[in-house]
Amino acid sequence: MTVYHNWWKILGVVLIIYVLFRGILTPLKPGIFEISPARFESGNEIDIQVEGYNTFYTKGNLTAYIKHSDQFLIQSSKINVTSDNSVNVVFNLPKYFPDSNKLAQFTFILSSDFDGTTVLPSRIIIHQDSIDYQSGVVSWTLAQKPVFSIVHKYWFPYRNILHETIRNTFFHVSLWFTMFWLLFMSVYFSFKYLKTNVKDYDLKAFALVRTAIFFGVLGCLTGALWARYTWGTWWTKDIKLNMAAISLLIYFAYLILRASIDDEDRKARISGAYNIFALVAVVPLIFVLPRLTDSLHPGNGGNPAFGAEDMDNALRLVFYPSVIGFICLGCWMASLLYRLDRIQLKFDEKDNNS
Repeated sequence: MTVYHNWWKILGVVLIIYVLFRGILTPLKPGIFEISPARFESGNEIDIQVEGYNTFYTKGNLTAYIKHSDQFLIQSSKINVTSDNSVNVVFNLPKYFPDSNKLAQFTFILSSDFDGTTVLPSRIIIHQDSIDYQSGVVSWTLAQKPVFSIVHKYWFPYRNILHETIRNTFFHVSLWFTMFWLLFMSVYFSFKYLKTNVKDYDLKAFALVRTAIFFGVLGCLTGALWARYTWGTWWTKDIKLNMAAISLLIYFAYLILRASIDDEDRKARISGAYNIFALVAVVPLIFVLPRLTDSLHPGNGGNPAFGAEDMDNALRLVFYPSVIGFICLGCWMASLLYRLDRIQLKFDEKDNNS
């Protein structure tokens, strides 16, 4: 019977353990860490040094391409493999490329029958002295359509900016999902208290808010670590970060409000009403305002949300269990706080009656 009633706690622990092992031990897909140099003049033979990540260049047959837009590309003339993670690629750049500008960005593609196809988008910049679009079309059109190698393995996608920190998706994002789940639950119990005046509902709402704040702080800390690696700073002027900080301050004010009121019934009523209006204020701060202006966060300010390479099936197999696991853990923590508050309340009532 105990196991039956506590199945969700067991599920939460199992899922968190699964996320820790699967999320940390699954390797990243091979990728291109860096190429150098990256700026060239058209009409020259160029030599590009490619540094790979989690690659095995010595074990596969390699073909390299420089691509412009969706249909124009040229193939490498020579490839010299120096190690599993390093290769020199030589291209003969045509005098013209198919663009109406003298300066354009190009994508580097390296296809290996062992690692699969790796891409470094918009990294190469080429300058042409004059423009001849039609000659560029002819020069950048291959006689035979290239075949890119595809290797089917279970690994996480490689993102040039994120690298290994893509694993933080399972923690940073899941922590914020859990925080909002707990806050919505707390508002439900605040409504219940204001409608019935049953003290237990207020205690449940209070426990849920405190647990949600804890997860929100962890979300900010994991986000700061992520920002330090990807953006080069612990904190930026990004609107989503600032709105998240304001949201936490709103709920810190909730804790201060409760602590400043001595009368229990008055405390419960005021904090219940505050909790409802706090969530009404926080939702637009987090989910609406960042979409109306520029933001570095995915899904905000024109920055696209998780795409196929950001959140593929390999990530989803860990991300969704992570969200469920952290929600179960958060509810468990809140239930423990609630039980402690009930015990404390009974002791206080006993002291008052004696």
